[in-house]
Parts: sequence; structure tokens; C-alpha cells
Amino acid sequence: MHFTTMIDRQLTLLAAINMIVAVSAGAFGAHGLRRFVTPELLAVWHTGVQYHLVHALGLFLVSWLSTRYPATGLLSIAGLLMFVGIVLFSGSLYALTLTGTRWLGAITPLGGVAFLLAWAMVAWSAWRAPA
Repeated sequence: MHFTTMIDRQLTLLAAINMIVAVSAGAFGAHGLRRFVTPELLAVWHTGVQYHLVHALGLFLVSWLSTRYPATGLLSIAGLLMFVGIVLFSGSLYALTLTGTRWLGAITPLGGVAFLLAWAMVAWSAWRAPA
């Protein structure tokens, strides 16, 4: 199996797993969590879910783009950064909501930076790709 094909498959698998987790987190927030947390913390949870869903779809996009522009290794890095962003951004918001530990909010911006870098790499890959 060619290396880029392996990366495409791994990104697709990672995207699908993240969609499962994000949809489950959304359902948990909508149906199970509201009895246990304040409305403010529930809003924090929903922000985590929103970014999780968007960037899980972004992983699908990066996986597809890497089949279209296989020569740019930046897309693999973009996919990795998108996943790191999900873990740091959404994960910290989920943990903050479940534990009430406010310092976890300090981790959230690191996830945001990972998202920004990932999307910048996608843009750069498109810019550099042969016409």
C-alpha cells in the first residue's frame, strides 16, 4: 500500500470516529447533561460539540483533499493538527464542563491555534498544488 493511501485511510477513519464521538457528545449534552450542570456550563459543552463536529468534517475534507493533492505532505500535518485541535479545544471544554475545573479553559486556546494552523496548511496546500 502506498504511504499516501495509508494516510488517507487513517484520516478517514479518524474523521469517522470523531463524528461518532461528537454526535454522542451532542446527544449526551442535549439529553443527559442538563440535569447536572448549570446552563452556563451546558453552553460550554455545546461549544465543544460544535467545534468537534465542524473539525471532524474538516478531517474528512483533508482526507479527500490528500487524494486530490497527494504531493503536498502538508495535508497530513493539517489532519494531525485538526485532530490535536479537537482533543485540546473540545476535550478541554468537555472536561471543564464535567469537572467544573476552570483552569482547563486555559488549554482551549491551544486547540484553537491548532485549528488555525491546520486550516492555514490546507490553504497553503491548495495554493501550492499544481493547476
